[in-house]
Amino acid sequence: MLTPFDKELLNIIQTRLPLESRPYAKVAQWLEVEESTVLERLNWLKDNGYIRRFGAFFDSACLGYVSTLAAIKVRPEQVAAVAQAVNAYSGVTHNYERESEYNLWFTLLTANQAEQDHVLAAIRSLPGVEGLLSLPAIEKYKVSVEFSL
Repeated sequence: MLTPFDKELLNIIQTRLPLESRPYAKVAQWLEVEESTVLERLNWLKDNGYIRRFGAFFDSACLGYVSTLAAIKVRPEQVAAVAQAVNAYSGVTHNYERESEYNLWFTLLTANQAEQDHVLAAIRSLPGVEGLLSLPAIEKYKVSVEFSL
């Protein structure tokens, strides 16, 4: 269960993490606690599944990467195994199950189109996969998202 302190900490690190040599010390100052307290709570939140990933977002296309949203039609009894195999690829940033014919969706970021084609072909050949759609963005819209806790 998140404490009021955890909620306040998560609200700050979503959008106000300072760009300086010791950002957690600054956050600790704002929260009127020790830096070690901030670090301990962040580690606890990660270890307990409240934080899955912590890092910066970059415009991948400007850096030369290619991305796609992929939808997979997976036999129901194979969904867990296929999801685990998909998650093993370092370029997979999201992977979630949906109630539809194409029941497993993920985003894939790769260094180039050839690598993307290779990964998608490997996923397409997994046991239980009956179809895969690659849906690259034609136009991107970025909306800032902040989850107020």
